[in-house]
Amino acid sequence: MSKFLKYFVIVSIVYLAFIVFGKEDIAWYLKPLLLPCLLLAVNESSEFTTKKLLLSALVFSWIGDVVLLFADKGELYFIFGLVSFLIAHILFIFLFIKQEAYKTPNKALFGLGVVFIAGYLFVMLTVLFPTLGDLKIPVSVYAFTISLMLVMAIRGGLTWRNPMNLLILNGAISFVVSDSILAMNKFYTALPNASLLIMSTYLIAQYLITFGVLKLNEQAAKE
Repeated sequence: MSKFLKYFVIVSIVYLAFIVFGKEDIAWYLKPLLLPCLLLAVNESSEFTTKKLLLSALVFSWIGDVVLLFADKGELYFIFGLVSFLIAHILFIFLFIKQEAYKTPNKALFGLGVVFIAGYLFVMLTVLFPTLGDLKIPVSVYAFTISLMLVMAIRGGLTWRNPMNLLILNGAISFVVSDSILAMNKFYTALPNASLLIMSTYLIAQYLITFGVLKLNEQAAKE
């Protein structure tokens, strides 16, 4: 394992510990240091076809992290953060599409996954729509995009090599869970331990996707 992946795990644990103990003012300063560890891990890895896409997705995620630190200063910061993560998810979609397939997907399982995600999207938007105000369109576009990202991860989970396919898929699921908790907490009702839940699932998502893609390509290069 790359030393930078280990650094990410260590910094993430420290960051989450500060949140658990109510020291979010200190955690605020650590947040911008999280994703650079993953960026360095990807940057030092051997070249592979989707490396730039992964790096770009992480960069826009990092921009979103930093911008959202100032979300309490005004709605504009939240919108800019939303746009940054929207771009990141679009890049993740292309990353998953361009990742080399190993086998043909099971159409029945893929179809079941698509139906499940469509149901999730419908329920989320139905619950949130009355409270979104002027953000109805941007939040709807974002929700559709993360749903599509998860669809592509499910497709990859059925076509990529084991066991990294499941790591990446679980990472994508964790990302959707994190964004869903954030949306419910911001637009519907305040949730207990929301910050801890949002950030723990988010950090798990970024780690699993990054580690999974790196190992998937490392494995392919050896064959």
